[in-house]
Amino acid sequence: MSTCGACGSEVAAGAVFCSACGVRLAGAGARPEHLASAIRAYHYVPHPHIEKRKAKPPKKTHDLNPRPGSLARFNAWLGVRITNGVGTMWCAYVFAALALISLPDAITQGKAATIAWIAQTFLQLVLLSIIMVGQKVEGAASENRAIDTYKDAEALLAEVMEIQKHLLAQDASLQHLIDSFPGSAQVPAPTPPE
Repeated sequence: MSTCGACGSEVAAGAVFCSACGVRLAGAGARPEHLASAIRAYHYVPHPHIEKRKAKPPKKTHDLNPRPGSLARFNAWLGVRITNGVGTMWCAYVFAALALISLPDAITQGKAATIAWIAQTFLQLVLLSIIMVGQKVEGAASENRAIDTYKDAEALLAEVMEIQKHLLAQDASLQHLIDSFPGSAQVPAPTPPE
């Protein structure tokens, strides 16, 4: 047993406060003001990219055009139109029909002509459109995944901000408990992040 330095009463071993007068005993763990400063040691600093991303969501492929009125913008527009036109299954069907028109001539000319027809006419002409259709489908899926990832990150950010509000409320509760200890020094309340 030890005694309280303030009132001289006997206190139990390991006690933090005197049971008679409520004064904190010397060497009895962390002081309330130290606990409060530890609570405030963390200061939320938002990443600068977060505010930029809130103001400017990710661009879709069709938004990535050169400046208005330029020849580059016309070329980009024309290229996209041709790509969208050629990259359809309907265009592949038309190309297949055109290729099949020349098939009888290739057959009558022998094996070499038939192989050349398959390699140069059919495969290059028809598969071009089919490959473009596949690339468009894959590109759209990739863009959708990127947008979903952005939305997931945005949702996580919102969740983290809610958790931060909850932690600030806990800090305020802890501060209230610390301030209620006898003899504790008053520490300023936490300031919430902007």
